[in-house]
Amino acid sequence: MTRTTTNQASGGLQDFARRTFIRLGVLPVFLIVAVVVFSLLSSKFLTGQNLINVARQSVYLVLVALGQMLALISGGFDLSVGTAIAVTSVVSALTMVWASGVFPEMLWFAITIGILAGFGAALLIGIVNGIGVSYFQVSPFIMTLGVSSVGGGLALFMTGGVPVSGLPFDFGNVFGFGRLFGVPVPVLVAIVCIVLMWIFMSRTRLGTQIYAVGGNIRAAELSAINTRRTLMIAYALCALLASLTGVLLTARVESGEANLGGSIALESIAACVIAGVSLRGGIGRVENVVLGAFFIVLVQNGMNLAQVSSYMQMVLLGSLLILAVIFDQVRYRMMMQAR
Repeated sequence: MTRTTTNQASGGLQDFARRTFIRLGVLPVFLIVAVVVFSLLSSKFLTGQNLINVARQSVYLVLVALGQMLALISGGFDLSVGTAIAVTSVVSALTMVWASGVFPEMLWFAITIGILAGFGAALLIGIVNGIGVSYFQVSPFIMTLGVSSVGGGLALFMTGGVPVSGLPFDFGNVFGFGRLFGVPVPVLVAIVCIVLMWIFMSRTRLGTQIYAVGGNIRAAELSAINTRRTLMIAYALCALLASLTGVLLTARVESGEANLGGSIALESIAACVIAGVSLRGGIGRVENVVLGAFFIVLVQNGMNLAQVSSYMQMVLLGSLLILAVIFDQVRYRMMMQAR
């Protein structure tokens, strides 16, 4: 009886572990390992102030990862999110500087049209990606990589490689360093976007259609879903979320930078895959992606406190992405067996 009970308990634990892995991926394990390792390496890691700093720093990656999640769930991915950030930064900064000179007594008007110009430029990037992927069936890898190169070149051409300075003081003071009810404005923006994205993906018809297209695009077409329109919207929203990140980062550095968001495409994909978003499409949860982005920033913070060189940080982040992809393959096979 005792051996039977023990075997049943062991089988129950294995079944629970299997269901948890299928639903959440490797994120819980990675998170526990990171907390233990970096707590041993630095006594400052688990302090309240440090965790607050991590939460504040993770805002930008959270926003980009939410957009990347849309592309991944739809069955593709977007390598041009970093370029969308850079183009937004340059276009919004140049527009603000121009408008501030034309309307010196209407600075908030200049700030508004600058932000809108940045959004418009990034939206164009998303639309181009969407057209290439949905209407011409270009591989998302080739399409977004090509757009990334074109957009990055244009951003450098517009600035000559020199940061755009002279932005209105209120822009950086409010969107970069401002607080509302004691909470940093970028954090509030991220919270609003997280809530809206959760509602969009779990409570709207279009969110369900994005899951359907990523799960099986042929079946989605047979179900009368306009797959081209759905893919267009997914890539457009991905670019707009990256653009919002570009605006917040521009306000933070108080200048338009053509090199903003250099490595964020890799980081956003890593955050999503570690959070259980399948590279095959159709699977992913908003709350897990937020935690995945937080995990990536937490690891970077821990490595900084442990005085790990920037080169080795690149090695570790790349290794995490490879491991996450391997576990994604294992997870997919387990899901097929469960069915």
